[in-house]
Amino acid sequence: MPRYREVKIPQPHAAGTPQSLRRVNAQAVLAAVRTTEVATGTGLMAATGLTRATVIAVCEDLVRSGWLRELDTPAREGASPSAAGKPRKGRPARRFELNARAGVVLGVDIGAGTTTAAVADLRGTVLGRASAAFRATDIPAEERVSVVDRACLDALREAGQTPEKVLAVTAGIAAPVDREGAVLAAQHFWTLFDVGLRSALHERHGWPVRLENDANLAALGERWRGTGAGVTDLVVLLASERLGAGVLESGRLLHGRAGGAGEMGFLSLVEGVGSSAGIASLARTWQAEAGGPTGGGPAGARRVFADAAAGDAAALEILDRLAERMARVIAAIASFINPEQVVIGGAVADSAGALLPGITAALPALTATPPRVTVSTLGDAIVTVGAVRHALDYVEANALDLRLTK
Repeated sequence: MPRYREVKIPQPHAAGTPQSLRRVNAQAVLAAVRTTEVATGTGLMAATGLTRATVIAVCEDLVRSGWLRELDTPAREGASPSAAGKPRKGRPARRFELNARAGVVLGVDIGAGTTTAAVADLRGTVLGRASAAFRATDIPAEERVSVVDRACLDALREAGQTPEKVLAVTAGIAAPVDREGAVLAAQHFWTLFDVGLRSALHERHGWPVRLENDANLAALGERWRGTGAGVTDLVVLLASERLGAGVLESGRLLHGRAGGAGEMGFLSLVEGVGSSAGIASLARTWQAEAGGPTGGGPAGARRVFADAAAGDAAALEILDRLAERMARVIAAIASFINPEQVVIGGAVADSAGALLPGITAALPALTATPPRVTVSTLGDAIVTVGAVRHALDYVEANALDLRLTK
């Protein structure tokens, strides 16, 4: 059992108080400023719905605290040429930009065998990345924490940043996590990730750390910078060895009571599916059962997709089986979640595009609400991208409580 004590992450103040209003306004302005190189009062009013006086007051507050920088004002806001060609006088245009290097966030992907940490600035630009391997699956909690810590520190060194610059950390794990960040340790595999990471990293570095399910973070990352950009009803399937889903409904992550929303154990009850085995696992198993690759060598998903691309009949048959099975999985999801889009992600995403024609053709016969199906373009960074977005959301929501270092 982990020997670390749990710590409480600061939570927003009660709605309706002056402090909560300042927080909400600051969050809205920061979210708008990070989407543009230069922000003006008029632009921020349009993006946030706040009055000019409120926008300027919030910007001045954020400039004083180091989150924004005010730029020179070479133009006048609202100025337009007169009939004589002379510019009309207007209110001076105050311009602001995000101080993107005021601090950094860490997005961490923790798997059973390895962990990867990415350091990003406040615009989400990745500055450094590092990975570390666990020597075994069942290692003590303290050792697993130390490996994660090492990856984080290595990523910070690569980024040229110090631990004091870290404003927030989000770690994605291959286990259900509830809304409070508690791991659902109902299965042995899930207990591997219940190691007291939040308390350990807070005690070592003072970092606010939040845990989230890796598929949930994949959904956030895909909506932010992937093929699901802007889609509010979205499911991302991490589909390599085992299937897991992150679900966004009206733009909001679904967790369920104990964080189990998106777990795929129910697939053992679905006709024509029978388990939550993923594309890589099934491809390897089915190729081995067929006697291995036609030209010899070990069975594996990469080999199946490569042989199919070369026209191998046995590999093409496996791809047909994979497409039909994934269509049943997606149809089951579509029948009770009804997403606009389902994205196939994870280590198999680079190859899974070959399955899309078969999946798309099969779906209308399996569900009355077939979603659009795509494959992720984020590759193996999909979880760290989502973890960075998650950490930035925390920073924006708690900017007034976070102290920036010089």
